[in-house]
Amino acid sequence: MAIVALESTVLTHGLPRPQNLQLAQDMETAVRGSGAVPATIAFLDGRLHVGLTDTELERLANEDNVLKAGPRDFATAIAKKLFGGTTVAGTMLACKHSGIKVFATGGIGGVHRESNFDISADLQALANIPMVVVCAGAKAILDLPATLEYLETMSVPVVGYGTDEFPAFYSRESGFDVSVRLDSAEEIVRFAMAHWEAGLHSAVLVANPLPETEAISRSEMEPFIEQANREAHDQGIHGKEVTPFLLQRINELTNGKSMQANLALLLNNARLAAQIALSLHANQLRKAA
Repeated sequence: MAIVALESTVLTHGLPRPQNLQLAQDMETAVRGSGAVPATIAFLDGRLHVGLTDTELERLANEDNVLKAGPRDFATAIAKKLFGGTTVAGTMLACKHSGIKVFATGGIGGVHRESNFDISADLQALANIPMVVVCAGAKAILDLPATLEYLETMSVPVVGYGTDEFPAFYSRESGFDVSVRLDSAEEIVRFAMAHWEAGLHSAVLVANPLPETEAISRSEMEPFIEQANREAHDQGIHGKEVTPFLLQRINELTNGKSMQANLALLLNNARLAAQIALSLHANQLRKAA
């Protein structure tokens, strides 16, 4: 079965109501429309669910007390029987245990600008869990050069889908190269199989740039990002609270333009991930025949 994992922090911590539920439903629809099966991953009452029913998705979207669940938080969610939205790293851990090999997200976490000691657990998961992760690059609020250096150090290939340049979330351009350009889902699957057959155990990160009609130029976004970062620093915001604050503040500064780009890139990534999952499933069937 061609399955695409979907994270749930975008539902629980990324968007206001009712846009959060609408987006989660739209992402599942985008995956199904491309011929694959969506599996949104989350904790409900302390139990990890790999795939949610419509009712469960609605419960999660409307729950007030929800844990942002990375790998270190799984025991907390289980022991305290909490609701939890899984991060990129948390979703990847669930995929590792359930055998799902393709995952669509928005932007990965990485090294923060204000402190190079503040490194997302997403990077460690990408270094250690062999699967294909489709994103629109790293979140533009991060230190992109340091994030790419970390990925290189950990032998995580960064595939540019139809591009030679690493996208910067809202923007198609960043000024930094990907490690390889591939132009189809089939090429990505062949590359991923070769990577793992060579004995490597890291993920294959697929950077899928936002369509030009939805993208915001890096030069337009950077002043807003810098202002939001200054405000976070001045207000003493740190840790898990940084990313939600920055994304919300940037949305305010861009009068909602950044949120529209965010929604568009999530759907764009879900569709590409579905194509990759279908190609991977077909490859597995051929090998089994």
